[in-house]
Amino acid sequence: MERSLKSIAKDAKLRMKQGFWQDYSEKRNEQMMIAKEQGLNESRAERYLTGKVASKIKGEKEDKFYERVKELLLSEGEVSDALGRLTDQAYYETLSYEEKQRYTLKLSERYLKALERFRQEYEFDVLKK
Repeated sequence: MERSLKSIAKDAKLRMKQGFWQDYSEKRNEQMMIAKEQGLNESRAERYLTGKVASKIKGEKEDKFYERVKELLLSEGEVSDALGRLTDQAYYETLSYEEKQRYTLKLSERYLKALERFRQEYEFDVLKK
């Protein structure tokens, strides 16, 4: 659903009235100090925290595929047959050979992005504690 410019401006004004940016600035500074104390890369930590706020502002919902990858990684770690476990077998069986190749390539790309996101979140998850 596309949001109008008016609704976006209204949301921004509401964030300013409620002190969202002051709270964010304080939390970011606190988390950056923790990152520095723990020896984490400060610029990567700041990019991660900024990305989290940006997705919150945009109202992005959690990706179901990412949730599946996260669940797999938390329960079993990185496994050699991750793509096989993430493949929708019923759909995969209906595809032609070329479509299967394309599906596997896209699935691989999505998995690598989700894996990178998981590693980044896992690294900076320490900041929440």
